[in-house]
Amino acid sequence: MRILVVGAGAIGGYFGGRLLEAGRDVAFLVRPRRAAQLAKTGLVIKSPFGDATLPSPPTVTADALRAPFDLILLSCKSYDLESAADSFAPAVGDDTAILPLLNGMRHIDLLGDRFGRSAVLGGQCVISTTLDAEGRVLHLIDAHNLSFGERDGTASARAQAIAAEFSGTRFESRLSQNIMQEMWEKWVVISAMAGISCLMRAMVCDIVAAGGEALTVALLDECAAIATAHGFKPGAAVYARQRAMLTAPSSTLAASMLRDMERGAPTEADHIVGDLLQRGGTARDYPVLRTAYTHMRAYEARRKRENAATKSA
Repeated sequence: MRILVVGAGAIGGYFGGRLLEAGRDVAFLVRPRRAAQLAKTGLVIKSPFGDATLPSPPTVTADALRAPFDLILLSCKSYDLESAADSFAPAVGDDTAILPLLNGMRHIDLLGDRFGRSAVLGGQCVISTTLDAEGRVLHLIDAHNLSFGERDGTASARAQAIAAEFSGTRFESRLSQNIMQEMWEKWVVISAMAGISCLMRAMVCDIVAAGGEALTVALLDECAAIATAHGFKPGAAVYARQRAMLTAPSSTLAASMLRDMERGAPTEADHIVGDLLQRGGTARDYPVLRTAYTHMRAYEARRKRENAATKSA
C-alpha cells in the first residue's frame, strides 16, 4: 500500500515515521524547506515508547506529485485544510482513501465535497506531540492511539487493508465500526476544554480553584446536547470520564488552543467551537459555548488587527 503523509509535522511526522520505521511504503508531502531539513537530519522521533532516527525519509513536493496513492494520511491544522487539499489533490485517484485526523466534523464535509464522500474515512487520534527547534518530533505523553473506520460502520476491504498496514507499528491502532460516535464524543470534550481554557485563560486546576467547576460542567453539557441532537449522545461512561477530566482539582491540563493564544498564533476556534455552535441551531441557546466562542473571535480580531498594524508600520 502506497501511503502519502501530508506534512511531516508533529502528528504526521510521528505516525508517518512509525509507519516508515515498520517498513511501510510511505512518502511525506512537504514544502521544500522541510524536505531539505529532513534530508540533512533525517526524521527524528523522541518518545516514551522508543526513539527513532530515520535517515533521508522519502519526501515529495506538491509540484512533483504525478500518480495516485492508496492512502492519504492528513493531520494539518484546520485553517490550513483548503491549501493542504490543493497540495495533495494530484495524489487522489478513483480508489484513494483519505484518512483525516483533525478534530470536529467540518473537514469531513469539505473533503467529501471536493473528493467525494466515499473517499473520506473517519478518524481520530489521542496523542500530544510537538516539533522542537531542530525539527525533531517530541512525543509528550504515554498515549499514541489512532482509531479509524468507514463512516457507515462497515468493515470494508479497504479499511481492513489499512488496519493491516497499521498493525505491527509502534503506535496503537484500531479499526472502529463506530468511528462517527467516537469522533463526536471527542469533539464534545475538545470543545469544552478549549472553550473553558480560552475563556478563563487557565488550566483545569486553576479554574476549579476559582470556583468554576459548575461553569465547566454547564459548557460540557451544552456541547453534549448538540452531539445528542445529531444522534451521537456521549455514552454514560464516556461522559463521566470527560466530566472528571475537566473538573479534577489537581489537573494541569489546558487546551492547545490556549497555548496558541498565549503565543499570539492563529487558533482552530472556527473549526472546533464555532462549527459545533452553528450545528446547535437556534432551537435552544448555548450561552456558555457562545460566550467562549465570542471570546475566541475577539482574540482573532485583535491578532489580525495588530498584525496588520505591524506590517503597515
